[in-house]
Amino acid sequence: MRRRAWLTLGAVLIGGGGVVTYATASPSGGSGAPGQERRPVEVYDLALKGTAAGERKLPRTETEQFSLVGVSWTGALKPLEGTAQVRARGLETGEWGAWRDLELNAAPPEEVEAGMRGASHPLWVGPSDGVEARVVHEDGTTAALPKGLEVNLVDPGVVTEAETRVDAPEPAAFVVDGSPSPSPSPEPTAPPSTMPQPPVTSRADWGADESKSPDPSEYNAEVKAVFVHHTDGANDYDCAESAAIVRGIYAYHTEVNGWNDVGYNFLVDKCGTVFEGRKGGIDRPVLGAHTYGFNRESAGIAVLGTHITGGTSDAALAAVARVTAWKLGQYGADPAGTVKLTAGATQTNYFGTAFTAGEQYTFHRVSGHRDGFNTQCPGNALYAQLPTVRTWAAGPVDGLRIVSLTDATAKGSTYYTKGTPVVRWSATTPAALIKRYDVLVDGQSVAGTSGAGYAKRITLTAGSHTVSVRATHQSGAVSTTDALTVVAETTAPVFTAAPTLDLRTGTVNTGSAPVTLRWKATDDQALRQVQLLTPSTATFSAAAYLSNRTAKPGTAATWSMRAYDYAGNYRDAAATYTPVILQESAAVRTGTWSTRSSTSYLGGRSYSSAAKGAGLSWTFTGRSAAWVVSRASSSGQAYVYVDGVKAATVDLKSAATSYRQAIWTKTWTANAKHTVKIVVVGTSGRPTVTTDGLVYIR
Repeated sequence: MRRRAWLTLGAVLIGGGGVVTYATASPSGGSGAPGQERRPVEVYDLALKGTAAGERKLPRTETEQFSLVGVSWTGALKPLEGTAQVRARGLETGEWGAWRDLELNAAPPEEVEAGMRGASHPLWVGPSDGVEARVVHEDGTTAALPKGLEVNLVDPGVVTEAETRVDAPEPAAFVVDGSPSPSPSPEPTAPPSTMPQPPVTSRADWGADESKSPDPSEYNAEVKAVFVHHTDGANDYDCAESAAIVRGIYAYHTEVNGWNDVGYNFLVDKCGTVFEGRKGGIDRPVLGAHTYGFNRESAGIAVLGTHITGGTSDAALAAVARVTAWKLGQYGADPAGTVKLTAGATQTNYFGTAFTAGEQYTFHRVSGHRDGFNTQCPGNALYAQLPTVRTWAAGPVDGLRIVSLTDATAKGSTYYTKGTPVVRWSATTPAALIKRYDVLVDGQSVAGTSGAGYAKRITLTAGSHTVSVRATHQSGAVSTTDALTVVAETTAPVFTAAPTLDLRTGTVNTGSAPVTLRWKATDDQALRQVQLLTPSTATFSAAAYLSNRTAKPGTAATWSMRAYDYAGNYRDAAATYTPVILQESAAVRTGTWSTRSSTSYLGGRSYSSAAKGAGLSWTFTGRSAAWVVSRASSSGQAYVYVDGVKAATVDLKSAATSYRQAIWTKTWTANAKHTVKIVVVGTSGRPTVTTDGLVYIR
């Protein structure tokens, strides 16, 4: 027989001095743990009243402490076609919260017993001590509302070790409802599953008072499908409150709905904790009361909170997927598949699909409550997440990809390494549903980790290889990333031409001469870059072979460079060069030359001549030279001779006046003694040549 606790009448004052009667479940006996306040689970029932047709209200009412609220009415199968709203006063703040809608289309029981009531989904509001409620018929019509409308408040109490005993004492007295006791179905064996069992918080651990559920458990033949629900209520609960929320739902289902146990087989909070729901053994096909018309072949998993506009957390989805995979794995069912279920009632679901009792209909193995009944549950957002649950539960591992190769560098689609790269990967399937990862080199596993792994260092022999990561789902399904081409090599690049320094055209100062740095580097696989290390720093591409820079005259400087390949191997090369300035006064003169003084000239002085055939010659030992002049629109031309051989005719004419310009350069392959001579051409109308001197590099 289904038994129900006697209700004790009490009273509280409401605003205006009125008195509202309420009922509380008789507390069970037992003492709390030392030093901890003990408070049993309590249920309070407050009548909704009103004279207007189609409307019932409860004014702001001061109450005993509660955390869960709902609305119920006489007639377990009678729907409440309207709107029910409640608001609560926070126990700690003393402030009234916003009005909240109650979800009214909760599934009725498939087998109605005396004392069962129609009820909304319960709403978790947190510790409160005041309530206000209103129920209005659909569209504001004056049609009659169900009789016996009540606001039902649940205080989940404070659980101690003494209260979590499986053999909790029975209440002092019971009322017999007159219906015959159901014949207990034989307790089936627990078949092994193809998937591991996730951690589950037992009824004893979350504080189930087993006296509220005295009837024996009933069982199905198997679990063919799982229906996912949400419980309604706030989503901002602390996960430390989850056990209390479960206790509240349990008390609501048994003492408000009048059921013989909590309706769901499992409940899951946003932190991923799984709670045992209906008693009878989590590893057995316990008959639940969660999806009207389809309880006989399924299990129900409820996610705490409301998920109409906001989806649940990844932790909760992972927990639902793990429970689903394990339960369906006991019966060889694929969570990603479909199944035909036999309707236990004639009805229409949320999408308008009509079911006829006794007929079979196709469902996803993982379905939402709305697939079987006309309800919003589990909410639009959570319903949209069910494909993810199916994928995570069934496998293969989803979203698997290699994130990076540490100690390796990519050139195009090929990676280069010295031989010991770290492979890093990721997947969207939670680690708890992954059996293992393997790193494959040329198709063979060379390293493995648990499902929680995400990186592994491997060793490669010299040469080209393929590297991929294989994930094995708990179901045994396998997925593999696209293979990467990885070349292992330890040969350093080669400088086929060491760094050399040449003078170039440009402006010369006593502290700066324009130069061109040249080099050439190659690699047996792939040259990545070349760096200048001293006397300054710069990085060049593999294709580069020169860089225009400046050097300080009179100072010996080492030009050191480093060539890198994509594997990280490198080789250094260096050479030392000294730029030297030879002033015009250091030249051997022929013909007529005059001295000019100005801060614009190199060293403050220069030679100038308009005499045809006047010459200046400098002799030096070096590998590169540049003639430095002043230029203007009236400047003339000069011949340049190198080691007695005419090398060039240089025109100094320039639209803009400029000084200290290296206008002609010459470079040899090695240091040697050379003579550079300039001779005035005596150009008609602009014969003047003004020279600052000569710069060479040794």
